[in-house]
Amino acid sequence: MSERVCVIANFLPKVGGEQQVETILRGMILPTRTEPGCERYELYQAAGQPASFVLFEIYTDQGALEAHRNTGHYKSYRAGIADLLSEPIKVQVLQVLDAAGHQPEAKT
Repeated sequence: MSERVCVIANFLPKVGGEQQVETILRGMILPTRTEPGCERYELYQAAGQPASFVLFEIYTDQGALEAHRNTGHYKSYRAGIADLLSEPIKVQVLQVLDAAGHQPEAKT
């Protein structure tokens, strides 16, 4: 059985580029949420750090994540956002061990 995959991506815009980064990230929400295999796609702003954004994503499996990374909207966003950031995007890809609504497989 395929395992769900969680992605956490952190974005730190350059000073003055905060609104552009937010606009680009917001533009990813609708097309990504409608992709087959996307269970969650949520945008957050760090409390106390208005310039810092976090995407929280859950996909049904690694294949769904790879399909997401091959979409036109993903490729376009990655190409357009890099110059607006003060550092590279920090991405963590996590395997779900135990989460609400997810029954982990028993290990034998």
